[in-house]
Amino acid sequence: MAFRSVFDVGALRNEFDIAGISLQFIPQVWKHVRQNPSSNLDEVPSLPTAAYLILRTKFKAMTSSLSSAADSKDRLTTKLLIRLQNGSLVEAVVMRYDTRLGKYAGKPRPGGQRSTLCISSQVGCKMACKFCATGTMGFKNNLSCGEIIEQLVHAFQFSDIRNIVFMGMGEPLNNYTAVVEAIKIMTGPPFQLSPRRITVSTVGIIHCINKFHDDLPGINLAVSLHASDQEIRCQIMPAARAFPLPRLMESLQNYQKKSHQKIFIEYIMLHGVNDLEQHAHQLGKLLQTLEVVVNLIPFNPIGSSSSFKTSTKDDVKRFQQVLRGTYSIRTTVRQQMGEDIAGACGQLVVDVSRPMSAGSVGLLSDIEDLHM
Repeated sequence: MAFRSVFDVGALRNEFDIAGISLQFIPQVWKHVRQNPSSNLDEVPSLPTAAYLILRTKFKAMTSSLSSAADSKDRLTTKLLIRLQNGSLVEAVVMRYDTRLGKYAGKPRPGGQRSTLCISSQVGCKMACKFCATGTMGFKNNLSCGEIIEQLVHAFQFSDIRNIVFMGMGEPLNNYTAVVEAIKIMTGPPFQLSPRRITVSTVGIIHCINKFHDDLPGINLAVSLHASDQEIRCQIMPAARAFPLPRLMESLQNYQKKSHQKIFIEYIMLHGVNDLEQHAHQLGKLLQTLEVVVNLIPFNPIGSSSSFKTSTKDDVKRFQQVLRGTYSIRTTVRQQMGEDIAGACGQLVVDVSRPMSAGSVGLLSDIEDLHM
């Protein structure tokens, strides 16, 4: 790559260090690009002369470009197709919420309008989950810290982003260093996002979970569990063989002891596979010693070749009632948004030959509400 993203913080810090330029100028550069993503870096005001030479010859304000954007009919969801400098494509999804339209515990919900960005961390994915279209791409490459942040900069052109969920393409903890660097940028100047409004989802990379809180204190952890039985989990998530449930649960126990934070559990509902009442009891017993929020995810079909079917609404309701009533586990059903664009949970797969107007979106219930 001829140029690095100006948000590739390690490279930028190194160049400034070598030139004897104070690192305090870096947030100033980022603020300018955040507000003027198409500008020339020579236009950043009040930098040392040596900084302009470095920026001009080694960095770009934005190494990626917005290839296309698709809005849902209700204008609440926008799917962004972003072209990276190496020609690869990734997708990110902007979801807009107006909490005044609903209630929580019988009372008006606080906050008003806000937006969440579902962000990608890799091109493709190694995990090969059988219910997820992204896995059919195979793994192409990790995104750099700068390429992750640039998704946020692109998204700001469409909405004022308040929440981030790393639930797009890829397994975030398989790109651990870049994700950690990106989140530290997001929570510092000029973005200043609240750590409690950023969520990182993982299939359960145990050695990364063990250091997650130390590296990212205050950031939310979500675990794609999807089954409470190791055999079923391995059938639908082949990578789970490397992360046995007993070891995974031990790591989550240790994480919660250190962080004192809720853990968000993602559970995709597959008809006849993991949605029976006995599965709900197994899940309740597995989680009852943890403080968790379980998010039940309606399965979004990923093509005619898929052998999975969506659980019925009655099955989902019954599953939820077991977790709530028998085990007192807070359980939500993932909100469906933008049903007329292809950006669904498990459906993010780059195929420029398919239209951006088919499919359904079912993404995380607003993370701020789950904290309440």
